[in-house]
Amino acid sequence: MTATQPYLSQTEAPTRAEVDALPGLTLLEFGTGWCGHCRAAQPALAEALAPHALLRHIRVEDGPGHALGRSFRVKLWPTLVLLRDGQEIARVVRPTQAADLSALLSNAAH
Repeated sequence: MTATQPYLSQTEAPTRAEVDALPGLTLLEFGTGWCGHCRAAQPALAEALAPHALLRHIRVEDGPGHALGRSFRVKLWPTLVLLRDGQEIARVVRPTQAADLSALLSNAAH
């Protein structure tokens, strides 16, 4: 999934149990389409994700009462959570540069 695709709504987003069961590496991106911080992060996110074409990237619309975001204790947007086999291994909040995200994704290689 690319950064240009819309965020999955609460009804479209996977459940926490489904996320926990995902094999391999997954990047969850929590935010909204109208969030200025989320929109500003998109160029850096696209640049950082370019060399990681096989990384599963799931964009999830977040907001009050959205169960998946609450289960990951998301408070600010965008929040990116890197998972390996459903377990969180790294996170970055409000990234502004590709380097912020490259550091996060470097955890995937370890």
